[in-house]
Amino acid sequence: MKVDWDIFCTVVDNYGDIGVTWRLARQLVAEHPCAVRLWVDDLRAFERLCPELDISASQQWQQGVDVRHWPADWQATDAADVVVAAFACQLPHAYMEAMAARERTPLWLNLDYLSAEDWIVGCHGLPSVKFQHVQKYFFFPGFQPGTGGLLRERELLVRREQFQANPVAQREFLQGLGVERAPEARLISLFAYENAGLADWLEVMANATQATHLLVPEGRVLGDVARWLGQPELAVGDVQQRGALTVQVLPFVRQDQYDLLLWCCDFNAVRGEDSFVRAQWAARPMLWHIYQQEEEAHLDKLEAFLTLYTNAMSPAARAALEGLWRAWNSGEGMAAAWVGAQEHWPELQNHARAWSLEQSLRADLAAALVQFYLNWI
Repeated sequence: MKVDWDIFCTVVDNYGDIGVTWRLARQLVAEHPCAVRLWVDDLRAFERLCPELDISASQQWQQGVDVRHWPADWQATDAADVVVAAFACQLPHAYMEAMAARERTPLWLNLDYLSAEDWIVGCHGLPSVKFQHVQKYFFFPGFQPGTGGLLRERELLVRREQFQANPVAQREFLQGLGVERAPEARLISLFAYENAGLADWLEVMANATQATHLLVPEGRVLGDVARWLGQPELAVGDVQQRGALTVQVLPFVRQDQYDLLLWCCDFNAVRGEDSFVRAQWAARPMLWHIYQQEEEAHLDKLEAFLTLYTNAMSPAARAALEGLWRAWNSGEGMAAAWVGAQEHWPELQNHARAWSLEQSLRADLAAALVQFYLNWI
């Protein structure tokens, strides 16, 4: 019998929260005996990821998922067998009462943010607070054994291998976005927050001997790109060239298309959590713009991931990659850091593939959640 799941998502940072929960909901429906309701408080942000969405509907079906608008004036609703509060969002009090009123107590999970910090291994799966007799548990995605793993659809890496081995498919996909890639150009995607270090990076690529085609989907970094180009603004379809650097603005694409974009590129600069994980599955060298937190707590998360990610690299390549990521996240020193990374490009490429393979040997997040429920009952 299918197990009923309710996933609650409050949209905090544009697309990160809804990106993770939408991907998880679809995978639970497609690959496991689960019926999923996805409760979202901001359907406009959701619409960018799922253009078919009707933002005026309180309930609709999208790709097998029962999508519900999470209203401010909550109406009485029966609780599901498994309740996932994504990223510590606060459930409606009336829904918590419904959880407590069930004949069979539901499994209540707090799906937390992704981190490589050591302490999450000890906290993953532990009980958290209680509401009446309903116990909540911590569930941490992660990169290490003893965590909840990463979101990864069952056939994802097979599809990636087939796509990356098919230059015709790649060319047709890029042409669908209006991109004509020159054979000698390195293709880079840029999806980032605002960054003071961007001009430094763009300048060094423009002055390089290696041609670069930079693809910039609509997003927050676009204003910085426009300023470097001396333009008041940039729009989808704009193409500008400065020296060896061609800059092209892409539309905001849905999740499956973004995967293909990452798979096409030689290097991917990404932001947040969902794009960060997808760039790792692309098995290409990458650069992560981590979301800034108060008191610079995000830097501890950055360093924890770098420690894991670079562990098997040579000392020189490790220093170069760490220098690049730190420069990007501090907003300075990108020119020297980028030049330094080029000296180790073959190792960065090989390591990206090895890391993707290593992570794929662990259970994915959706499977780990289902197994946690089975163990719990």
